[in-house]
Amino acid sequence: MRGRSTALGVLFATTTGVVWGGQFVVGKSALSTLNAFPLSTIRYAVAAGLWLVVLAVVEGRDALRLEGRGLRLFLLGSLGFAGFNLFAYTGLAHARPQSASLIVALVPLITALELWRRTGKRPANATFALMAVALAGVALVISGGHPSTIVSGSIGWGDGLVLAGVASFVLYGLGAAQFRDLSPLRYTTLTASLGWLTIAGATAVALGSGLVAAPSGSQLWSTAPQMAYLALPGAFLAVLTWNASIGLLGPQNAALFGNLIPVTTFAIEIVRGYRPNAVELAGAALTIAALVANNLLGRRAAPARAREELTDDFELEAA
Repeated sequence: MRGRSTALGVLFATTTGVVWGGQFVVGKSALSTLNAFPLSTIRYAVAAGLWLVVLAVVEGRDALRLEGRGLRLFLLGSLGFAGFNLFAYTGLAHARPQSASLIVALVPLITALELWRRTGKRPANATFALMAVALAGVALVISGGHPSTIVSGSIGWGDGLVLAGVASFVLYGLGAAQFRDLSPLRYTTLTASLGWLTIAGATAVALGSGLVAAPSGSQLWSTAPQMAYLALPGAFLAVLTWNASIGLLGPQNAALFGNLIPVTTFAIEIVRGYRPNAVELAGAALTIAALVANNLLGRRAAPARAREELTDDFELEAA
């Protein structure tokens, strides 16, 4: 029975990694016609609506209640869904899918830095070393395999916006600790639905001020296939399979499959005719290897932390 659950968890995690890897290519294609603001608004109107239906069916209508925590859920949803999508997809319009997918894969390392800021507990030296390796790999990919161009501006503002989106998503993920009584499905649904209000509001302001042109009917129709992918498998399905994989495999095991995101993006681009040079491929390999190594080191550190906590508890009881 355990083997069957593990196999199912692997299937769910793989599905998520592949789907999310593909959405950078699909999203880049859609952004050539449609701005990130209306794109995100339509995408999450569909996804959030479906999540609300699923939540009501699975956990009952009472699960839709905010129970006096609407403001906090709204702020976190604005970070996780409005912050990530508006920053990352605006950045993706000015960056390569390969670069964006690798930056997104840095979530575990960025999370370690944020936890250090919050708790004061410095990450291990090995984490810093692996972070430097991962960032070096990302830089090689962003520079197109020509590191010397970094100083002349090959790392553009689009990549910076993607990084800002990732930072927003990290804060959103850590915010889930405030709502341990909510299931992953309920937390995702409520924050996504409330976060969509921020996306829609930002889009209305952008359209009304003339910063973003209103999409025409022909533009919406021409990007309908990309929109369908981004809204259904890309947002709705992949989040459900990700939550399910965490439940079946545990967060650390599931996190390993996040490395499929850049691998999938690179594979799709290569099939479409992109030919990365050896330095760029080495950079991608460096980043992925550093992320895997950091995950494995985290596994080794976990039992030690558990023993320390047990010792502290024993000393407190003895006192």
